[in-house]
Amino acid sequence: MQFADQIPEIQDYGAVGDCRSLALVSKRGSVDWLCWPRFDSDATFAAIIDRYRGGSWSITPRDSFRSEQHYMPGSNVLQTLFWSPSGRATLTDVMPIASEDWKRENLLPHHELLRELRCTDGAMEFAIDFRPRPGFARRPVRLEQHGALGLRIRGGKGMYWLRGDFSLTPDSDGATARIRLCRGDLLRWSLTYSEEAPAVLPPLGDRARAAIDRTAKWWREWSGRSQYRGPYRTEVERSALTLKMLAYAPSGAIAAAATTSLPERLHGTLNWDYRFCWLRDASLTVRALLGLGYLDEVESFVSWLLHATRLTQPELRVLYDLFGRVAPRERILPGFEGYRGSRPVRVGNDARDQFQLDTYGEVVEAAALYAERIGHLDRTAQRALIGLGRYVAKNWDRPDRGIWENRKASRNHTYSRLMCWTALDRLLKLESKGLLRKLPHDEFAQQREQIRRQIEGRAWNPAIGSYARILDGDQLDANLLRLGWYGFEPSGSPRMKSTGAHIMERLSAGHGLLYRHRQNPQEGAFGICGFWAVEHLARGGGTLDDAHRLFRELLRFRNPLGLMSEEIDPETGSALGNIPQAFTHVGLISAALTLKEEEEARSGAEARPSESAA
Repeated sequence: MQFADQIPEIQDYGAVGDCRSLALVSKRGSVDWLCWPRFDSDATFAAIIDRYRGGSWSITPRDSFRSEQHYMPGSNVLQTLFWSPSGRATLTDVMPIASEDWKRENLLPHHELLRELRCTDGAMEFAIDFRPRPGFARRPVRLEQHGALGLRIRGGKGMYWLRGDFSLTPDSDGATARIRLCRGDLLRWSLTYSEEAPAVLPPLGDRARAAIDRTAKWWREWSGRSQYRGPYRTEVERSALTLKMLAYAPSGAIAAAATTSLPERLHGTLNWDYRFCWLRDASLTVRALLGLGYLDEVESFVSWLLHATRLTQPELRVLYDLFGRVAPRERILPGFEGYRGSRPVRVGNDARDQFQLDTYGEVVEAAALYAERIGHLDRTAQRALIGLGRYVAKNWDRPDRGIWENRKASRNHTYSRLMCWTALDRLLKLESKGLLRKLPHDEFAQQREQIRRQIEGRAWNPAIGSYARILDGDQLDANLLRLGWYGFEPSGSPRMKSTGAHIMERLSAGHGLLYRHRQNPQEGAFGICGFWAVEHLARGGGTLDDAHRLFRELLRFRNPLGLMSEEIDPETGSALGNIPQAFTHVGLISAALTLKEEEEARSGAEARPSESAA
């Protein structure tokens, strides 16, 4: 068997998490990705980016089998179902989580992955192979048997403990077991990690089943708080649960993704580390969470935004780590094969040092959406936002790297100008609503108008009948669909209708998918861009029926669990890029919210004449 053939497709993974870290579990029952103690920590299991060196923990039938995965309803508790000629079994994976009240009354491990294997029919044999590789395999691994306490695994500054109802036999760099289960048999294993505190090793047995039930209940209660009652409710719920899973609870940050270096094109070099928080995601994330009714999460995220940017204000970085600090510099992991041979494997991200103007509009829009919902802004937030506005007023006419983080040269990106316009526009609107004081109104209004004139005069290209991605240019970009979303120009205007039609024709990857632009032939179709097209159509760039049809077409590219990656291979429909990708899931939620809003608006417009007549 060739090396690439042993690697599952990116879409053949499920995810479990505890709002601090996340594990990927394949349909074969193998944990092939896990970073502890945080999303952006070095990996303990990383087989997804190097099958032989990365490390994994597999619980897999020994005979031929088929499998499928699903989540327990309303939760992020993952179940993998195995069928073989001799029997059936269910593997449940969970990172235990609990309410704060329960935590105060009970002692819990700081980090735990709990796995439960139950034979539900007949009999099945399983092979268990445990190969931890702390620190991206840079740290030596030593396993020690401690009787009833199980295996202690030393690797780096942290301490791992593996305990189970069935003991594994250590070898030179891991542990293995072969087991046979008959109908009704049940086994559990717990892997815990402790770095800065004494290890907590609660008993298994009933405690483990209670942890699974408690975690499922916690997730159900969280998803049950959603106020969304529109179309595609099941799909929206799954995207919301995924977004929550990517939230880092101690700070309120939301990671762009949980993985690094999953390729945007197989065997290409567009392999990036997305385990940080990008400011570009801010306004879309806040809008999505507000639309679903998750005000606490919005408050935490906006607080993180203002906290993370405080040291560099009024200048902003493109991305920050989960605590709001400077993200680590980019480096290449030597010797790592990469997903199906896609090298290099990168850790850290040098986009942190780029100059990107669009981030200012994203942050201001996020804060404005939140302020309008709660009806106030404290003095510190007001000063910070006015400072960002002053910076935009003085710097909006500079070339930058753009939302897609061009690594070659700075350009005059239309989308960056749009977001500078958005920043000043939202600040002026906050002032008009009494939420901002001491705003330099005349300066901001004048600069906002200058940006408008520049976009309308230099971004519009009559020769191609479309706005262009670069001022005075002739190339398209899917982000131009956002001109309507941010209110710069109605989606139903002649220019925007023409722009949308050209984008959906010339950037089409088929089946409703869109490339973000045509500048890089290596990459696949970009997931969120299709959802932008849905919103453009729904807001007047097409018909509401067209928008619904496109939305349903895009839903086909979720994996069976409802997870989405950054990109899609237009030839095969396979997932590409890091997974699960917050940006794509935010796009799905936002598109569903827009469909709901437009349906309600049109229903209201139809009802008003008859009400008036009555």
